[in-house]
Amino acid sequence: MDVAEYHLDGNADAVEFCPHDSFHNILAASTYTLHEGDTPTRTGTISLFDVGDDDLGKLQLIHRVQTPGIFDIKWSPVGCNNVGPLLAQADADGNVKIHKLEDHGSVLKEICGEQVSSSMCLCIDWNPAATSVATGLSDGSVSIISLSESNLSIVNWKAHEFELWASSFDIHQPHLLYTGSDDCNFSCWDLREDPSTTVFQNSRSHKMGVCCIMKNPSDPNILLTGSYDEYLRVWDVRSTSRPVVETSISLGGGVWRIKYHPFIPNLVLTACMHNGFAVVKTKANNAEVTQTYSKHGSLAYGADWQRSRSYSDGSNKKPLVATCSFYDKLLKIWVPEGDIFS
Repeated sequence: MDVAEYHLDGNADAVEFCPHDSFHNILAASTYTLHEGDTPTRTGTISLFDVGDDDLGKLQLIHRVQTPGIFDIKWSPVGCNNVGPLLAQADADGNVKIHKLEDHGSVLKEICGEQVSSSMCLCIDWNPAATSVATGLSDGSVSIISLSESNLSIVNWKAHEFELWASSFDIHQPHLLYTGSDDCNFSCWDLREDPSTTVFQNSRSHKMGVCCIMKNPSDPNILLTGSYDEYLRVWDVRSTSRPVVETSISLGGGVWRIKYHPFIPNLVLTACMHNGFAVVKTKANNAEVTQTYSKHGSLAYGADWQRSRSYSDGSNKKPLVATCSFYDKLLKIWVPEGDIFS
């Protein structure tokens, strides 16, 4: 069921509902626009929207920040000891910036930032304590940026040969970092040791570049990867030296984004680039599509669940979903049809 839509001011590539209590109505959307010419520039924005708590059709723009072209944004995790909701950005000018949500959720204020590299920052993820972020770079490097008051300190190493599209902390073992790249490698790093040494590196399973990586929040042994080769893969990582592919499913388009439902175990929202969006149930040795959404007219890039509209409290509220597509600059809010939890 379609709820609302909004045409953004640039090519839309990421949407993120704020997961923090009292701010579940806040949605951030980012854009990336290439201006070609003798000296090409890449511009972007972060737009804040109020989607309402009880008004299902509400999608109100409340704030916008002008930025370099953005590849990824991510809210700080719930339960960490920080001063409030923080939003991290990775952008085309090689910057990592941290914004704080202020004025009762109506304003984003940049509190710190650093140019990590002359290469582009392509992805970003917080460690569970929100004390550092990891970003992947277009030259195949990965950077860990530690936050200390208003300063950032950076550790950087060459992790892959080509663009590094995915960097993801293990939420159960925060000293582990997973990375994925256009070189088709899926790697794991132990941050307690020399980062130039991998825990494992899989170079055979993905037939094209690795786009996204997500650890299962309810099962410490399960991890998902998405690839340009159109497959969502379910991994068992109990043997860190040799993770095993439990199952895989073709989603008909490059799997660019993976988002676990905040409360329903094994329910996953995916952005499938050339084939819209899909809701997938992943179980032991099995994965199946339970819902598809194809009402965007361009590359499907951004997708997220709202945290408050769910079955977590036993109510009959439907889960609200935000998705965005690139060239048509379209942000949509919708509710999955049918009983996707059965």
